[in-house]
Amino acid sequence: MKGDFIMSNAIYYVEYKLKKGASVSDFLQASEKLNNGHISKQKGYISWKQLHDDKSDTWADFCTFETMEDLETFQANSANSNELALSFYSYINLPSCRVRFYSVESTYERAK
Repeated sequence: MKGDFIMSNAIYYVEYKLKKGASVSDFLQASEKLNNGHISKQKGYISWKQLHDDKSDTWADFCTFETMEDLETFQANSANSNELALSFYSYINLPSCRVRFYSVESTYERAK
């Protein structure tokens, strides 16, 4: 309806490379533990998708939160890294990280 304000979801998008020699299966296990033990319990959390580009061997995290405020709170609280986060980050080449915050402005789905 015209004039209605709909709060858009917020996306936490991070591109990175794993450290040389890092085990992908161990990394994915650390990711799952971090998600289940910490990230999924954060206010406004919706989902976390892990993406991989075989050609460039680049990974990306695509985390969706209900609002930008929820995402910003999550990011601020992430500075207090716990054991699960430290394990996850131990696989990542930290200088390769590129972080972006996005607001979802429009969503398109398969036509029926």
